[in-house]
Amino acid sequence: MTTTSPPSGSDAFQLLHPKVQRWIWQQDWPELRPAQEAAAAPVLAGETDVLIAAATASGKTEAAFLPVCSALTADPPQTGGFAAIYVSPLKALINDQYGRLDELCEHLDIPVARWHGDVGAGVKSKLLDQPRGILLITPESLEAMFVLRGWKMRDLAAALRYVVIDEMHSFMGTERGAQLQSLMHRLDLAARRRVPRVGLSATLGDMRAAADFLRPGGGDKVTVIVSDADGQELRLQVRGYVETQPKLSAPDRTADEDAEQQTGEEDSGDRSAIADHLFTALRGSHNLIFANSRAAVEEFTDLLGRRCDQAGVPNEFVPHHGNLSKDIREHAESRLKDRARPVTAVCTSTLEMGIDIGSVSSVAQVGAPPGVAGLRQRLGRSGRRGGPAILRVYIREPELSPTLHPAEELRAQLVQTIATIELLLQRWYEPPHGTALHLSTLVQQILSLIAQHGGVTPNDAYRTLCVQGPFRLVDAATFAALLRDLGEATLIRQETDGLLLHGDAGEKLVNHYTFYAAFAAPAEYRIVHGGRTLGSLPIEQSLPEGALLIFAGRRWRVLAIDTRAKVIEVARASGGRPPRFTGAGPEVHDRIRTEMRRVYQDGAVPIYLDATAQRLLEQGRAAYRRLGLEAKPILGQGNDTLLFPFCGDSIMTTIVLTLRTRGVAVEPQELALALSGASPQTTADLLRELSESELPTATELARLIPDQRIDKYDELIGEELLARAFAARRLDVPGARNAINRLAEQTALARFA
Repeated sequence: MTTTSPPSGSDAFQLLHPKVQRWIWQQDWPELRPAQEAAAAPVLAGETDVLIAAATASGKTEAAFLPVCSALTADPPQTGGFAAIYVSPLKALINDQYGRLDELCEHLDIPVARWHGDVGAGVKSKLLDQPRGILLITPESLEAMFVLRGWKMRDLAAALRYVVIDEMHSFMGTERGAQLQSLMHRLDLAARRRVPRVGLSATLGDMRAAADFLRPGGGDKVTVIVSDADGQELRLQVRGYVETQPKLSAPDRTADEDAEQQTGEEDSGDRSAIADHLFTALRGSHNLIFANSRAAVEEFTDLLGRRCDQAGVPNEFVPHHGNLSKDIREHAESRLKDRARPVTAVCTSTLEMGIDIGSVSSVAQVGAPPGVAGLRQRLGRSGRRGGPAILRVYIREPELSPTLHPAEELRAQLVQTIATIELLLQRWYEPPHGTALHLSTLVQQILSLIAQHGGVTPNDAYRTLCVQGPFRLVDAATFAALLRDLGEATLIRQETDGLLLHGDAGEKLVNHYTFYAAFAAPAEYRIVHGGRTLGSLPIEQSLPEGALLIFAGRRWRVLAIDTRAKVIEVARASGGRPPRFTGAGPEVHDRIRTEMRRVYQDGAVPIYLDATAQRLLEQGRAAYRRLGLEAKPILGQGNDTLLFPFCGDSIMTTIVLTLRTRGVAVEPQELALALSGASPQTTADLLRELSESELPTATELARLIPDQRIDKYDELIGEELLARAFAARRLDVPGARNAINRLAEQTALARFA
């Protein structure tokens, strides 16, 4: 016997197909979540794009797929082809959602299939022969489908009714996001109709910009659903630590203190103190520790593991980052889902997004958060069963000394953390970068379009990708110049009838498996132990045999290195030095720096700071007052001058380049710009002159950068277009103009010795 009476008088429940209603009742849901209530009607109608922004664990996936599955069940496709395509940024998230959707669709006669790099060729071949139901795929695998099976895309998209984009915020403003936008548009063209899109995200600040991302040029017609039903209690503490000289503490010593152990790098006292607190606070429960680099993940996993050994208790701390092998990552994820044994994952942003790892008791952040949106995403992993969300942040600042740089006296890491938290409490998030040209990804899409159709005319390519597609900031002249650059690099060639085909270099590039990703992947070595691959490691400099490193939370000695096969064979060791993972952190937004200035000038002490953090904040504020930064932004230091603009990174970079056009040697230092050989008065005069004159254009400034190659295919672009692309992405001349005017005004009445 089944029942389909609605939970708690739900209007949306009545709209869903009876089989879907039955599944909801089998889950014992007392009601539909607010996002699910609001999304049912517009998604079912299938006439508009829908953007769903709601907190983590608020049922966004079901908000999209309950009505999608209802629509497909009530009106099954009459032709072959995938009826819905779900695009995810992570293979792990696809694997997780596959289990959830397969359970929902099991009795609906809707097949659910995965397609990514870990899915076997046989499974993919069967899907191509009989495409049906819902396909879960990454942008890179979808790109490969267009390139390798372009002739079949029309059949694969013949029944397409929905495209669902999960974790949409992770794509916005990135090269991968531009690729996804292009692929969605090309799906529309393959299906020969406008396929409704459903975007899902937990962290969105500018809803208009998000809607424009979902449907470029048509954001005003997107149905936007914002659910604020996440009014959970937040328990927050920021803990401060003063950096001290390395000192090996007792918990970090093992019983086996042989010569091999003594080669290990000692741990600084502040890092050991952080590890001590993490061990005490987190052991015995499920938690996530976010570190800001893969090196830090390995370091703290090792520190915490040694504390477990010292205490004679099972190791509850496991690493999780993108360079670890699939089985190691999945082991960490399965441990987090297992309620029987407590575990804490030390991770990078890999566990920031919606992989279902169950509820965790708390989230820890080591180092300043990556931004407001990133912090909100991480915080959303805690308190997911009605309990409070718990966040602990650990900040290290240098010890005060007579030789400490004035910029470091300001305790910028702590103040940036406070500013980020305050903006989070105000529900402000960084907007996407809306001026980037994404020329690197446009190169990829031109080559992909040629592969899909066996050739394309310049006019058709421009109309498909730029006029109708997402590269709308690229005008016809720029597109023509880009084609000339690609021709000179033999990536494309043109037939006498005007058709664009792959050139020799283009053919080779497109036929390589690395082509499908819009982002560059560094050359990496596989780490192998006893025939088992532990993961991969980007190597900046050669490692000698016998070198020590930390990987997968354990210590290893290098036995052999095969440079041709890019394999490092290792054995277990007692000591080690963390590997040097590279990668620039996210740019700091102008709003965060403005908030930092307010924190310096405010007298209130946030209640979430511990005693050391309070003392560090007072030291930073005292330095701010002593240096006179509230009255004037200029400080003399020997033969140099420090300028404190308190601007975001793009504006700071623009000011640096502008000063260099005047022959000034200037470098960024923490919050300051250091002008070498310039006096405070000279700097003030220079600011006044700049405020009264025309600044160089962004492209002119970009030419001062020795290497403007940021993105994957930038090396294929000519110098002029490369400068324009760099300028659009990294520089902000209007923002610099406003900042220079403000700085000039602040220093106009100042007198310097």
